[in-house]
Order: sequence, then structure tokens, then C-alpha cells
Amino acid sequence: MRRVLPSISVQSSPIRYYSSSANDPIVKINNATFYRQHPTTAKADDAPTDPAIFPTLTFDLSSSSSKKQHWCVIGSSSAGKTTFFEILRGQHLCFPPTARSYPYLSSPEIDRKDHRLRSPFRAIQHVGFGGKHGGGLRAGNTTGAYMSARYESRREATDFTVLDFLKGNIELNPSSEARAHLGDDDAGLHKVIQDLNLEDLIDMPVANLSNGQTRRAKIAKALLDKPEVLLLDEPFMGLDPPTMKAISSLLHRLAEAQAPRIVLSIRPQDPLPEWITHIVRLGPELRVALQGSRHQVLQGLGSSPTTGKVVEAGDASNSPSVSREGLSFCDGGSRVEGEPIVEMHDICVKYGDKVVLGNWQEFIRGEKRQGFNWTVRRGQRWAICGLNGSGKTTLLSLICSDHPQSYSLPIRLFSLPRLPQPGTPGISIFDLQSRIGHSSPETHNFFPKHLSLRCCIESAWSDTFLSSPSLTCERDALVDIYLKWFEPELNLAHATASLSKSKSIKHAGHLLYLDSTVPTNWADNIRFGDLPFSAQRITLFLRALIKRPDLVVLDEAFSGMDAALRDKCLLFLTWGTTKIYSTAGQKGSSQPMRVVDTPKPVLDLEGMRVEGLSDEQALIVVSHVKEEVPGLVRDWVYLPEAGTGEKARFGHFGGPLEGVKGGWERIWGMPE
Repeated sequence: MRRVLPSISVQSSPIRYYSSSANDPIVKINNATFYRQHPTTAKADDAPTDPAIFPTLTFDLSSSSSKKQHWCVIGSSSAGKTTFFEILRGQHLCFPPTARSYPYLSSPEIDRKDHRLRSPFRAIQHVGFGGKHGGGLRAGNTTGAYMSARYESRREATDFTVLDFLKGNIELNPSSEARAHLGDDDAGLHKVIQDLNLEDLIDMPVANLSNGQTRRAKIAKALLDKPEVLLLDEPFMGLDPPTMKAISSLLHRLAEAQAPRIVLSIRPQDPLPEWITHIVRLGPELRVALQGSRHQVLQGLGSSPTTGKVVEAGDASNSPSVSREGLSFCDGGSRVEGEPIVEMHDICVKYGDKVVLGNWQEFIRGEKRQGFNWTVRRGQRWAICGLNGSGKTTLLSLICSDHPQSYSLPIRLFSLPRLPQPGTPGISIFDLQSRIGHSSPETHNFFPKHLSLRCCIESAWSDTFLSSPSLTCERDALVDIYLKWFEPELNLAHATASLSKSKSIKHAGHLLYLDSTVPTNWADNIRFGDLPFSAQRITLFLRALIKRPDLVVLDEAFSGMDAALRDKCLLFLTWGTTKIYSTAGQKGSSQPMRVVDTPKPVLDLEGMRVEGLSDEQALIVVSHVKEEVPGLVRDWVYLPEAGTGEKARFGHFGGPLEGVKGGWERIWGMPE
């Protein structure tokens, strides 16, 4: 069908200014449809090359101090939260062009503040934490050379401190104008540093910050620019519960003072801050499903306004005696534990006089010990918890040998020291990498964005990200199985792909290609950097599993994923391809999905059977979110805040955390 286009000139939509008052909306969108590129005519039998995004959108962002509205945009990772924010800032083509305007930005009040705020791109700041926005703080092309560099004592010219970042001093050759603006508002700088709890971090290189600390620094930098509106894209992802609560309270104070006005975006499974008054609920195909007051939207979604979460229909939950992965809550936690994989004795990591891990004393079997002591055996499944900056990433860097001190500390990996000792050979970095599968935010930041999706997964058998992998026919076939199983999430063209020539089964709302005649060459044409943030996380998750390593390390591997996608990954981690989610035989679309055996014809086709974690493998997980902890986990360790002198706490569960009443609160030392 031929698309009927409005008769307009080929140009980006203009920014409209009118005679306005201080009570006019900052953003006013009235029945507008947006496009990423200028739409073109197409033949009747052709699909549009540039589909409309958020058609017939109507939205007002109030500037009034008497009618305060605190908005939150809720949607899955593919629903277009970032695109919605870009539209608010004046990006993307608007039809008709006059349907989007910024009345308040042309008011005399803006002139009195700063005439530069007349530009929506300056007045409305967007802070993203993933995807094309990146998770780090480095500017331009001044990226780190390798992951271990953050732990080394040598500092390069590009190792800017947090204070440099906040002041904007992150250019190698800053212009005279840029230098003139450095330190313009020292009072505001000190206040933001105090509000975001960055006092102890200002002299630290930004490359040394943890994931949560990086988010706080980026929020602080955005506040220093003094925008009228601050758009925060999933600001709570990667934050520990206490920090999340503190950041939410800070944002509430800023929103109440309208300095600046705050608009958040979160996932459906994330807690909804109590101070949010209005919600935009995004639906599929880049459309707004619902918008309005908090009570109206949550009522329309069938959720309670007091629960703090938007409950999704069809979530992977099961009966009261079975976890979402189909694991019994009463399994007793029994598992055959084998030989030690990781052995740490009296570990203390410090830089000069600053101790970042192991600054405590404890008694072990009646003996007084100094530092961190821990053993991980085959078959064990561990969770590492702790506040942002407590040393979780440092601990993992010792295991993965990214930290230089792993060579000097009393650590044995796979029963071998890092350096040769009399009568005992050491273990090389390449041997370690072949036996450990690792996914983390740090790996994500450094992973080459130009690699194809297939090359990303195949690099599990490489010594480095870019070296040639050691492949066999069996490994090639295994890559194809992984790609087919997760094609709905990884293939960008999946939604428009023709299914007429493929046999498929449908489970959990996804189509899974299984016909041997259907190739996976689509994975050769998709670059890692072009994938959505959640798909990038899936890719790194699969890369960590595919070689079936002795030790799997998942550091916030599921952050940024929707609930359904996260549960699919957790099911795959537990059972491989042998089980799927199904709603068969259940009445109503809101019924929870059940874990069932994958149909035998599917497993027999092309040898599709892939098992989950075996008793020979160990698992270490880092997460700040209860729902992201796999049901396989039985043991946990909580790392205290650095410098407090408190010792690490250990614990054990008799079944999946999901079924342990008060278990999550017990880990964090919070009231049940």
C-alpha cells in the first residue's frame, strides 16, 4: 500500500518559539508522528523503509511550580525509552513540524537564567548508561588500552580524575573557551559532590570507578550543567539497594525544587519510586500504550499503585514450591562439591595506605587471620554482594587475573599459583582464560564494537578479543545452536523475517528457528555495536557459557534485560536447551509461564541438545537485584564497605533464593 505523505520541505523539524509565559509547558507535543529519517515513497508491495515512531503522540511536560508532575517512562529494553527521550530533546523528524514546540524556553524567565537554555538540546539533558551512550566516563577516543590498566600504578595523560570529569577538564588540548569555564561554580560543584557522596572519589581516576560509582558521577556532571530538564535513562541499574534509595531521595528533592525537573525511565520489573506522579507506559512497535497519572496507568495495567513495581502479564513464575527455573524450593541445597577452583588465603588488596579489600581480622577454626579467606569448589554456585565500591570487581579481577596483585597475593587457581614455585608450576593467563567464562560491565565497555555477532561468540575460544579463535566443526555447530536459540533477541531483522520456509515452535512469545535449511548467516552481518544494549548483554552472556568453562563468572550480566529475557537466560543457564517456558493448557494470557521439557523432536533436530551448568562447573554471580540471582545459587558472601574494618559475611541457602523468606534482606543486613 502506497504511503501518503504530507507535502512538506525536506528538512529537520524546526524549533518553534512563541510569545510565552512562565506557566507554558517546557515540551509540548500535539498529535505528532516521528521518523528517524525523512520518509520516502515506496512501491505498493514494499514495506516502508523508515517506519513511523510514536505515531500520533501527544505529551506535555509542565513548567508550572504549582502543578508539579514527576514523570517516569516505563518500557522494555526494545520499547524505545531512549528514542522517546531523544524526541523530547528535539531529535528525529516531526510531522507536522509545528506539532512539537518548546513554549517555556522562549519565555523571559529563561533569558534571565541563561539565554543558551533557549536551545532544547542545552535545556534538556539526557544521561544514558548503556548502549551508544556507554557506561564509562572517558571522552572522545581516550579509551583505556586494556582492562588491567585500571589497577596499575602508572597513570597516563588520559587518566582523568573524577574532579577533572566533573569540571569538564577531559580534553588533551582544551580550547581557551573551555579552560575559561573550568571552575565557574565551585559552590555548586561542592554541593553536587556532597549530594552524590563523591567526596572520597574526586582524586580517583575515572577508569577505577565501579559501575555504580560511574553512574553517580555521570548524574553529578549532568546536574552541574544546570539544565531545565534532566532525562535519566535507567539510573538505578547497577546500584546497590542502599545507594538506590539514597539516589532516589536525592532525585526527589531535585524534582520537588524543579532544579532541574526530572524524568526517569525504568524497566517494568524495576521498583517505581514513590514520588513519581505520572507515567508513560511504552508498548510494542515504538508506541505509547498508556500515559497519565500514576494511579490511572497502574490501574490500567492491572497493578497496585502501592506495590512499587509494574507487574507484567505472563512473567516466568511458577507454583509456590518451584522457582521460575523449575527448581524445587526444598532441594536441601545438596550438590556434589569437587576440588577447589579458587583458593584465597589472607588476601589484602591495597594501593599505598588505602585498603580496598580485606581490611579486617577474623577467627577461622580458632586461628586469628588477617584479610579475606575464600574457597570456591567445583559444583558450587556463589553470589557476591556488597555496596558499590566494596571490592566486588576487584575480587573478580584477582580470579580472572586482570589485577597485577594476583601474582603476588596467596591465591591458587585450579590448585596452581599464578607464579611458579619450587616443585609447582604456575598457571598462565592463557590457561586461565580458557578455563574461565566471564561477562561483566568492564568486559562490555572494552569489547570491540566492530566485531560481528558471530565473531563475538567465537572469541570465547580466542586468547584475546581480536585474535583468531580455535574452531572446530563441533564448535561451529554449537555457535549455530546458540544463535538459533536466541535469534528472536539477537537478529535485528527477526520481526520482519519471513517464516514461510522455516519450521518453528513458539514458546514464551518467541519464535525459535529450528529448520536445518535456515542459515544463521544473519549473525555475520550484525555488528556488536549496532545491537541494542540488552542484546549486547545476551551476546556476552552466551560468550561466557559456550565453551563450557570450569568457572563461569557473571558480573551484573543480566542488568539492562527485561524480565522475560532475563528469565530466558536464567533458564538457559540452568537447563540449556532441554527446557522451555510454556503457557500451553493454561487459560488466560495473564497466567504465569511453566517450565516444561523441550519437545523431543526439537532436541533431536541437528543435535540441538545443550545441557545447563554441570556438577563439574562452578558459578560466581554478582548482582544488586534479587531477581537477577540465579536459582542455582546456594552460597553467598557479602563484602563490607571498604575502610570500615567490618569482616565479610558468608551464608548458605537450602534452596533457590526466590523461595527463601527474608533471604535477600539477610544478605544485605536489612530488616526482613
